[in-house]
Amino acid sequence: MKIAIAAAGGNVGSRISQNLSKSGVKIVLLGNNASSLEKLKIKNAQISITDISNKQQVLTATQGVDALFWLVPPVMSVTSLKQWYQKVTESGVLAVKENKIKKVVLLSSLGAGAKDDLGTIAFAGDMEKEFDQLDADVLALRPGYFLENFLLQAQSIFDNGTFTFTYDPEHDIPFVSTDDIGDVATKYLLDRRWSGHWKLNVMGPENITLTEAAQRISTVLGKKIVYRQSSLEEARKQFIELGTAGTVQNELIDLYVALGDPGGAYATPRTPEAYTPTSIESVIERKLLLLNNDKT
Repeated sequence: MKIAIAAAGGNVGSRISQNLSKSGVKIVLLGNNASSLEKLKIKNAQISITDISNKQQVLTATQGVDALFWLVPPVMSVTSLKQWYQKVTESGVLAVKENKIKKVVLLSSLGAGAKDDLGTIAFAGDMEKEFDQLDADVLALRPGYFLENFLLQAQSIFDNGTFTFTYDPEHDIPFVSTDDIGDVATKYLLDRRWSGHWKLNVMGPENITLTEAAQRISTVLGKKIVYRQSSLEEARKQFIELGTAGTVQNELIDLYVALGDPGGAYATPRTPEAYTPTSIESVIERKLLLLNNDKT
């Protein structure tokens, strides 16, 4: 069996890659950064330097592949996230069709397909629709909010004792670790028994508010950590400072509004199938503290 992994150097892709390395299958690591792929140190893997938005490169890299993990990696330098999603989706769809790939696991989003004005949530829904037109078995994983997003604020947490999002402090959020997403994806990439086109929510062990998150991070770190809600205007100012295109700014603001809606994507009811085990405490202990130790 041969499995290709898009953006294999990312959080989810690297987890899948490490999992598959223990299974004995042939692995193709797709990515545009050779050093990040080499750092994975997977002996039974073929490294393919591939721009996954380039149809010909993806076609070539996925020849002879039986299963494919596909996602649209976050890129802020584009002129439109919708167009970026479309371009990457077209590459993946063509590869599955032309190379007759039998099984596909997509990384989508909780709330995909609900409405058209949800930023990247809506674009993920469009991706699902395109893959569902294929004569292949397709599973779309729909995760909640990544616990690893806290790692992006490591400096503020350790230096200032604060972290910031645009969401209400009491907003109920299904936090999930990218490790868990990778583990679920691995399971279905290796399993040849499932078939059809279906969706699976991946929601972590529980919903927690950002007030609760601050309390629990404080307990793990042994110091007081406070959540500060920022405004959408502050978020836009940060995008402008980063040189983000106006269209992308609007698309990200739409996403933040959608994620902060009490009746929106994160109001999705929990089912036993949506459960994954990794807690916020585990991510803070295993990953956030490691970042701080590396810094010191």
